[in-house]
Amino acid sequence: MADLHERRCGTCARFVRVVEKVDDTGEVTRTGECLLGVWPSPLYETSTCSHWVRRGEFRQETGVGRKLSARTATPSTLPEDLLEMDAEEFRQVLAKVLRAELGISPVELTGKWEGGEMILKPGKPGLQEKHIPIDALFHKIVLIRDRLRVLEQKVNSHPKLGDDEKVQLQQYVTACYGSLTTFNVLFADRDDQFVGQKLDE
Repeated sequence: MADLHERRCGTCARFVRVVEKVDDTGEVTRTGECLLGVWPSPLYETSTCSHWVRRGEFRQETGVGRKLSARTATPSTLPEDLLEMDAEEFRQVLAKVLRAELGISPVELTGKWEGGEMILKPGKPGLQEKHIPIDALFHKIVLIRDRLRVLEQKVNSHPKLGDDEKVQLQQYVTACYGSLTTFNVLFADRDDQFVGQKLDE
């Protein structure tokens, strides 16, 4: 029987977007995500998986859905320049490639908001306020915008959806854009902003 410690998520080639947390005793806990979405995040580095892949290899697998069959996997070797990357470097390169493929360019925050923060003030007296850096909020908003754009492309290119279904789903996405127009004040470039339903449509 194989040693389970050799099949931990923290040692798997698919363990990415790693976040380290240090507790009061100095112990470091690492969590991440599965690159192919085999399991939902967050995954701890001590978790184990039957789909584990040794770092430096990937598998071309067949299967239904996201839980792919390891039995049909064919190991392949990655180029050396990829093997030398850590998870963060790989994430940055992957994000750059995806932005280029999807036509998503870097988005800038309007200068007056740089270094600012959003304050959530409870309605009940005596409760602590929540302070959120504007930069962090803006990053999350841009992620939502980019994922909506990817969803649009998936809907529009889906081979099994009819035109009526595509239009209906597109209207939901447009409504989401409309709900997010409040945050347009954060975008330096007008072309990067959210656009909801046009009045003349």
